[in-house]
Formats: sequence, structure tokens, C-alpha cells
Amino acid sequence: MVFHLNNKIAKALCLSILLSGSVLISTAQELFVSSELTPAKSFTSGAEGPAVGLTGTVYAVNYGKQGTIGQITTNGKASLFIELPAGSIGNGIRFDSKGNMLIADYTKHNILKVNMLTKAISVFAHNSRMSQPNDIAIDNKDRLYASDPNWKENTGRIWRIDTNGKFTMLDSMGTTNGIEVSPDNKFLYVNESVQRKVWKYDLNEKGEISNKRLIHEFPDFGMDGMRCDADGNLYITRHGKGTVAKLSPAGKLIREISTIGKLPSNIAFGGKDGRTAYITLQDKGNMESFRVDKPGREWVMSKKK
Repeated sequence: MVFHLNNKIAKALCLSILLSGSVLISTAQELFVSSELTPAKSFTSGAEGPAVGLTGTVYAVNYGKQGTIGQITTNGKASLFIELPAGSIGNGIRFDSKGNMLIADYTKHNILKVNMLTKAISVFAHNSRMSQPNDIAIDNKDRLYASDPNWKENTGRIWRIDTNGKFTMLDSMGTTNGIEVSPDNKFLYVNESVQRKVWKYDLNEKGEISNKRLIHEFPDFGMDGMRCDADGNLYITRHGKGTVAKLSPAGKLIREISTIGKLPSNIAFGGKDGRTAYITLQDKGNMESFRVDKPGREWVMSKKK
């Protein structure tokens, strides 16, 4: 009887741990070890912008050829999702609270919106003043924040795109690339690829930024896309180094995760528990994935919708 009771308690404890969001992994080595998710050359050298939809499907740009969006289902099958309008090429992808896909169309200076049920594509916002919308981030009010690099001049800008499609320039700086909002929506992070710097801003309720400060500077290699986990840690793809750097919210380097490819371009979190990182690789033209210890910020947000 005592053994039977203890067994029940053990099972209850296991269930409690699972529900509380802790990770039950047999060995620590299973975390932060990257493996191939799709075959080499399944994407073009423009592989970018991974994002996870409300159903758990992973999406990324330039599947098979430029100007497309590919999808990887929860059972691992990759296929074409949509082709973008002629001349449009996507970069960053995010999902709003209604489940619409938002795509940075850098060649036509657009933010495209995709109805996930009908696959209808529309122009949500357009700004000819931008060099390009590159990566995009989204806050809890569905406002977008876009990086706008000028690669020739090694400069860049940050824009906010409100839910009515209105653009507001927030700042000008170095070669802006990765951009992300903190889990509490109080901070905006932006990195500069060429300058190898990571900046943090205060973000207020109106979507305005202030108190810019440098939180990390890498001595070598560039940076590309980045995402926050639920604790506010930043995962930054190190383009050229073949790693993903994990920084604390204050900018302390916690670890670097090696990827098989050397040109990781962007990252997103998903999977059944939000603890699988999906990375696009431009040199191999594919996607990789690895397990992490905390779920991604947007995955947690999607469960609250």
C-alpha cells in the first residue's frame, strides 16, 4: 500500500513538473545540440525569417526558389506554402494576435499580410522611404518594429508600424538587423550587423523608445536575426561564425550554440512545448533545430491568445 501511494505521488510530481514548464530531458547534452531539420538546398541562399504559426507549423522564406514561403509541418514534412506577388521577396516573418502572417517584403518596401485560411496576400503597409524592411518584431498590441539596414552605407533605421499601417521612424544608427521585443513589452532590442553591437531601449505603452544603451559588443563576425525566450534571454544568430549566441537580458553572454552550417540567418521557437529552436542556414540552404531550456516569448504569447 505504501509503495502504491509513493508511486502515485511520483507520477503526480512528474505531471506537475511537466505542467509547470520545467524540462524533463534525460541528459543535459540533449539541450543546445543542433541537427538538420530539412535537407540541404531545400531553401535558397536567401533562407530567412523562420516563424511558427498558431498550429505549430514552421514557416520560412525562399523555399525552393526566391519569392516563396515554405512550411514544415509538425510531423516534419516540408513543402511550398505560397508564392509571393511577382518581384516580392520576403525576409522576416511574424504572426499577429489574429493568426495573420506578416512578411517583410524587402524588394518592394512592403509589409505583406497573409490570411492563413484563404492564403490571400495583401499589402498591409508600404513605405518607399525605407531602404528595406528586413527583420520585424511584434509587441502585445500587434504593433510591428522593423529594422531598415542600408548595407552600402553601413547605416540603418528603426521603424514602428502601427495596426493601421502608419510608419513612424524611431531611430537611426548602424546597420540594423535583428530586432525583438522583451516578454514584458518594456524593452526593444536591436542589433547592428556590421558594427557587431546589441542595443537595448526602453519601450513605453505608446510604442515609443528611449534610454538607448549598449548591452553587448562582439569582437568578431556579424549578427543577423534574434528572438527572446520567455525569461527575456536573447538568442542571436552569428552569421559567419556558425553559432547562436544566448545573452541574458542585461547582455551577458551565457553560451554559444554551434550550428552545422556557418551562415545562420534567423531563429524562431516552437514545438509542442515552445522549447525547440528553428534556424535558417544560408550556406546550406536548409533549416536546423535544437532544444532549449525555456520556451520562446512568442510561443508563450500564442498560448494566451
